[in-house]
Amino acid sequence: MKLNGKVAIVTGAARGIGRAIALHLAGLGADVLAADADFAAATRFGEVLGAESVGREIVQMGRRSVEVEADLAAPGAAEAMVARCGAELGRLDILVNNAGGLITPIERSRPSQMSDEEMRTLFDANVLTMVHCCRAAAPVMTRQESGCIVNVSSAAARTTAARGAMAGYGAAKAAVTHFTRSLAAELGPHGIRANCIAPGVIWSSRVKVQSEARGIGRESESGHIPLGRYGTPEDCALVVEFLVTDLSRYVTGQCISVCGGSVLAAA
Repeated sequence: MKLNGKVAIVTGAARGIGRAIALHLAGLGADVLAADADFAAATRFGEVLGAESVGREIVQMGRRSVEVEADLAAPGAAEAMVARCGAELGRLDILVNNAGGLITPIERSRPSQMSDEEMRTLFDANVLTMVHCCRAAAPVMTRQESGCIVNVSSAAARTTAARGAMAGYGAAKAAVTHFTRSLAAELGPHGIRANCIAPGVIWSSRVKVQSEARGIGRESESGHIPLGRYGTPEDCALVVEFLVTDLSRYVTGQCISVCGGSVLAAA
C-alpha cells in the first residue's frame, strides 16, 4: 500500500490506459478522482468493467472515488475538478494527465493534409487539457510543498511514422513532453516532481476495435517490436507507479518510453 493516504486525479480514466492507471493507484492505496469527457466510452469499445464505471470499481476495492465528467479543455473545468477533489477527498498528491489521443482521421494526418480544425482538435484534447489541469493543481501542490504530476506523451512525439502520418498528434505530444520539462523546472523547488510516459501502440479496447480500419496495432505488425508484442494498459500503469512513488524520488523532468523498444525500429 505504497500510496495509502494519498489522493490522485486521473484524467481520461473511463477506459483504456487511464482506467488501468486509476485502478492500479487505487490498488496501491490511493483514493482517486476519475475524470473523463464520456464515461460511456468503455461500453462503446467493448471494454469489460467490474462495475458500472471505473469509480464504482474503485469503491469496490475499498477506496474512495469521485467521478467528474467534463471537457477539461473548457475554461474553468479543471479548476472546478481540482476544487471538488479537495472538497470531497481532502487533498491532492498525484495528477495523471492521460486525457487525449489520436482522435482525428489517420488517413489525412500527414503534414500537408491536416486541416486547421483537426489540428485544433488534437491540441485541445492532448495539450490544452493537460495545461489546464497542471495549472489548476500547481497551487494546491505548492501549498503542500509536495506532489507528483505524470503527463502522458507518446512514442509518436519521438519518431516519425511512415510517410509522415500522425503529424499533428506527434506535434501535440511533443508539446506535452516539453511543457512537462518546463513544469519540472518551475515546481521542483516546491517539492513537486513532473514527468512523462510515452507509450507506443497499446493494445487497449479502442485499438482492438479500430486496428484494422485505422492501420494501427495490426497483430501482424507486432513482431517488428523488439519485445515482440504490443503493450497493455497495465504496462503503462506500472511505470506510473514508479513515477508517483518514492522509487523515483530523485527523478523529474523525464519522459520514459513504454513501447517495448518500438522507438528503436525505423518507420
